[in-house]
Amino acid sequence: MNTSDARWCVLIPCLNEEAAIGRIIQSVLSLGVPVIVVDDGSDDRTPDIVRELPVTLLRHPQRSGKGEALRTGFREALRQGYDAVLTMDGDGQHLASDIPRIAAAAQRYPNHIVIGARLLEREQQPKARRRANAVADWGISWACAQPVADTQSGQRWYPRAALDLVDLPAENFVFEAAILIAASREKGLGVVSVPIASRYEGEFRISHFSPIRDVTRITTYTVGQVFRYGDIMASYRRSRASQPIVFDTAVT
Repeated sequence: MNTSDARWCVLIPCLNEEAAIGRIIQSVLSLGVPVIVVDDGSDDRTPDIVRELPVTLLRHPQRSGKGEALRTGFREALRQGYDAVLTMDGDGQHLASDIPRIAAAAQRYPNHIVIGARLLEREQQPKARRRANAVADWGISWACAQPVADTQSGQRWYPRAALDLVDLPAENFVFEAAILIAASREKGLGVVSVPIASRYEGEFRISHFSPIRDVTRITTYTVGQVFRYGDIMASYRRSRASQPIVFDTAVT
């Protein structure tokens, strides 16, 4: 499939994002890109703000976790006939201005997941979070049997083959790791990264990501997948044999 001809949309899972969600959606709409928003049981003004905008809004009656919000969004995108989805968070850490570069990378690298990787201004990342992300990159790359930069970023391009993994049995933040691993090992997809800025300063709400709980869940899942797919040392060697693919239209 030629990505330039693909029908795609932006998917924004959100929970209590009233401070930023309206601005984020409007910035995406200004690019002429359709938007699907999945509200994961917000109890603030988030759904009221979204309803005023020309987007598809789906709501969970109660909080079900980011994995289920993404799963709901994937199913809706497939129902509407989209060939790909670009996900971004609703708290303002991901910018619509990065979307054209991610889409350009998807066109250059068909059959790849494209990650908006926080490789710029990394000094803004809290040191503990940076270390945790580095450990996650090491382990998930091993499970994927290919090098991946910033496995914890939520700004990603998922092609149709990845969307077809919607029913993977993984929940919460583990779902994003599960998609990367299964897409690599079962669908033969590659992974390419587009550098974006690390944004931890400013008026962001407290992250829903729990460093202890969610890192433990992701680590447990990832270790299980390393053993599940076998060829443990061969997979590790493939994950370390080269640097992650990084594509940036600003420098290429």
